[in-house]
Amino acid sequence: MKYTCIAKRLSFSVAVAAMALGSANLARAETPSWCGPKKATLALLDGYGGNSWRQVTTASGKQTVELCPSITKYEYADGQGDTQKSISDIKSIAAKGIDALVVFGDAGPAVLPAITSVYKSGKIIVPYRVAVGGKEGKNYSKFVGASFENDGENWGKWIKSVLPKGGNLLFLSGPAGNSQGLDELKGLKKVLGPEYVFVNPAPFDVTNWDPALTQKVLTAEIAKNAKIDVIVSDFGPSLVGALPLFTKQGKSIPALATSDGNSLGCFWKANQASNPDFKLFTVATGNDNVRLAVQWAVALATGGTPPKDEVFKAPVFEDSVSGKPSAVQCRDDLPGAIYLSSELKADDQAKAVGK
Repeated sequence: MKYTCIAKRLSFSVAVAAMALGSANLARAETPSWCGPKKATLALLDGYGGNSWRQVTTASGKQTVELCPSITKYEYADGQGDTQKSISDIKSIAAKGIDALVVFGDAGPAVLPAITSVYKSGKIIVPYRVAVGGKEGKNYSKFVGASFENDGENWGKWIKSVLPKGGNLLFLSGPAGNSQGLDELKGLKKVLGPEYVFVNPAPFDVTNWDPALTQKVLTAEIAKNAKIDVIVSDFGPSLVGALPLFTKQGKSIPALATSDGNSLGCFWKANQASNPDFKLFTVATGNDNVRLAVQWAVALATGGTPPKDEVFKAPVFEDSVSGKPSAVQCRDDLPGAIYLSSELKADDQAKAVGK
């Protein structure tokens, strides 16, 4: 009896040890390869964090940081669209002793001196998405850009599939001369021949990605052009308030190649039946660009394995024609100002945008 009890206790101890070992192995397996063993602190710095896209992006960055137990402290700073505040944020965060900084440098080369100073002080600093000038290994640790040219190529391929004989295209982008729009145009022209005519002023209609200005621009373009077959825009949600202008003119909303947004998906679902030409194709709006930048910064700061990708390529998201990789998405129970292409769950996005 005595030996039976000892055997039972021994068996139980072995089982507990095995469970503990299994849990430890599981924990190790769940730690991403870009998260190394060295302890470090990290900050995410935004040039402007005041819209829903930035709020979702910020939440996505924080969620990525939390996957690495080696990061012992996380901070965030919003430059609020003020270049001097953005520069001050970079300097002050570094002065606090933070080991790694991920920077959305909205002000472009204006923030490069501050970034360079932090890099030369021995810290890890990773600007992303917006080009700030300079060179990797001289001014910063790594630059994680986005392939907007790839977006243009994806739009171009879809346009050719729905309009194989050519047609009139209207291309809308943000501020005058912005590199995103110029790169997208390169991608479009790689795919589309001269039978596709851009009716907008070269290189694109300037909208500043502002819904009110977009509506003003689109009103003028509808008045000038009897036929618009496809609208290309690099921020689809800004079009939602302007698209009804076509129906007011007795015209069908044309095909749209753009980036996704919940407001846009729900608008398509509500209006497609009465607008037979209204086909929709989207690429992911790109909130997850921040995830790749954070992974690089964490890897460099903690001794992890850097990601294979150095540039974020937004995947194709919706296609109302083929339904692949997804049909048009709409969560009408959630705010329009979220992006269903994001890896961040839709309900968490709703919390991030405060609705």
